[in-house]
Amino acid sequence: MDRRQREHTRMELPTAPALDTDAIHLWRLRYQRCEGRMGLHAVLARYLGLGEASVLLEQQAYGRPVLGGRHRWLDFNWSHSGDHAVVALARQLPVLGVDIEAPRPRPRAAELARRYFRPEEADWIDRADSQWREQRFKQLWTAKEAVLKAHGRGLAYGLNMVGFTPSESDLIPGNFEGAIGPSADWQLAALDAPGLTGHVAWRGVTRQLHYVYGW
Repeated sequence: MDRRQREHTRMELPTAPALDTDAIHLWRLRYQRCEGRMGLHAVLARYLGLGEASVLLEQQAYGRPVLGGRHRWLDFNWSHSGDHAVVALARQLPVLGVDIEAPRPRPRAAELARRYFRPEEADWIDRADSQWREQRFKQLWTAKEAVLKAHGRGLAYGLNMVGFTPSESDLIPGNFEGAIGPSADWQLAALDAPGLTGHVAWRGVTRQLHYVYGW
């Protein structure tokens, strides 16, 4: 993608609003694999007051991208699925994760749940009517991966190491094992995202979600 196309994409995005210390901002973007992190850089540039080419990312030990130096105040995480991407941003919230799943068939949802989830979670999926099993699988998957991404290890830590208890409205953090716990330290919020299933997770006090763009 040439410079003119990159600049056009950047100019389509609005100016970033003020990011309060008790807020998490959420941006929903179009995503194409060939663009790589272009959309992420465009959003970060809006908050940092920089050109996109000046946004420099560092990598933590397990590959998680972060901002360094004088820009370390801005924490973020992002996820993409299909032709959708979501960026979550906050001030001074280094343990922040987001994960989304775009609509797609999951014919092996029950099998995957038995293999990677806890038995009681797989049972919850199996109890659903057939048309809802894939949705329950995606709810659990995105909740787990949001926590694992926030922690920094990602899927390598183990999907079964973070357990959730289903409630009428969503999922409640249950038993988190190892260094990632205790679950009482964590917050989880389902994304209000038509056409997507997703969660935001962070360690710390309650924060307000703000749907800034693309929703």
